[in-house]
Amino acid sequence: MEPSIENGIRSLDLAREWLGESDVNIRSGAVHSAISAGYQAMFHAARAVLYVDGYREKSHYCVSRYLERYVEAGELEKEWVGFLDRVRDIRHSDHYDLNFVNTSEDAVNVNGIARSFIERMDRFLEEKEAV
Repeated sequence: MEPSIENGIRSLDLAREWLGESDVNIRSGAVHSAISAGYQAMFHAARAVLYVDGYREKSHYCVSRYLERYVEAGELEKEWVGFLDRVRDIRHSDHYDLNFVNTSEDAVNVNGIARSFIERMDRFLEEKEAV
């Protein structure tokens, strides 16, 4: 697809909205929803990079794999891809594994990771002079 700074900005805005929902869910004790919203915040922040580059994701897994190109180029720290993968796995287990248990502390941790991830993707795009 055509590279789109506008879609990248919209995706970052959506990431911040999801983060706000995660905050609300944490305050209300909705652990599952807080974790899902935290992951969605990270997903949309990462997807902003794809939009700016002119790509659209085909799977959530592929978003992380796409970001690895910037790790290999030395433009993005590897831990950010690891955080996205880890939170995606937590969200997946929380949704589908009947024996998986998350706590309010887990939700707070995911929220903090999501907040930092959004900030890093925003800075990354600024460094690329994309937004």
